[in-house]
Amino acid sequence: MGVAPEIAVVVVTYNSSAVIGDLLDSLPAALAGLSARVVVVDNGSSDDTCDVVSRRGDCVLVREQNRGYAAGLNTGVRALPVEGPILLLNPDVRMDPGSVAVMASTLQQPRTAAVVPRLVDDHGQLSLSLRREPTLGRALGLGRTRRPALSETVQDHGAYASPHVTDWATGAVMLLSRECFDALGGWDESYFLYSEETDYCLRARDIGWVTRYEPAALAVHIGGQSGRSARIHAMQIVNRVRLFRRRHGRGASVLYLLLAVASETSWVLRGHHESATAIKALLVPGSRPVELGCSDRMLPS
Repeated sequence: MGVAPEIAVVVVTYNSSAVIGDLLDSLPAALAGLSARVVVVDNGSSDDTCDVVSRRGDCVLVREQNRGYAAGLNTGVRALPVEGPILLLNPDVRMDPGSVAVMASTLQQPRTAAVVPRLVDDHGQLSLSLRREPTLGRALGLGRTRRPALSETVQDHGAYASPHVTDWATGAVMLLSRECFDALGGWDESYFLYSEETDYCLRARDIGWVTRYEPAALAVHIGGQSGRSARIHAMQIVNRVRLFRRRHGRGASVLYLLLAVASETSWVLRGHHESATAIKALLVPGSRPVELGCSDRMLPS
């Protein structure tokens, strides 16, 4: 049996001083003897994240301007002289003992682009991390119906009990095939925040690879580290429409945009005022968060 390839572990931080230490502390047991090198790419934190990381001897720190999450991930991969699988981690996760080793075993299945674990919150409750491909029906904002045709989030707890292929999953923890990562040219840096993992998994599927869910691997995801605000919400919604537009024709893209506006309007009527900012960002390019730019049209020309 050959020696397992060294794993490149990439963590992107932004004002993560309160959580990054616990993540790094959890990695040795999670790797269960696998060899790995760890890089922390800091996207311009204003707290003492860099001080916390630089005091440690188990990782490399790369200081960057904040060019977005995907750009940070790509920077981290380039910073490590490792040719094996790539483990992408949010700073607010805690890896269970043996979890990375289990994911690495699953990654060996043919044409596996990515492996994601079962995620729970800090109270041990299941996090609904599995997702379906974005469609017109799923743009309506009717996920509360729990109907697969109308819900992008997989809400059936039974679906989280056994390994299977999924369209995509939230990117808090992902183990990536190096071969597929190189074939795709890394993550799309035009997604500053949100939809970058959706784009990656779907592009991998386009070239014949799959994303696998492995419940035998477990991680705790605290969540909420990016914060919630009208600006962040607008970024999330705009990138959803942007991703759909890039994968579909003009007619479907126009309809998806209108459905997204209708869905956000329904949330405004229910008192979620941040959705008003999202509606404006969708319809008025110059009002979008500066990280998204205003020259990338929502609809094909």
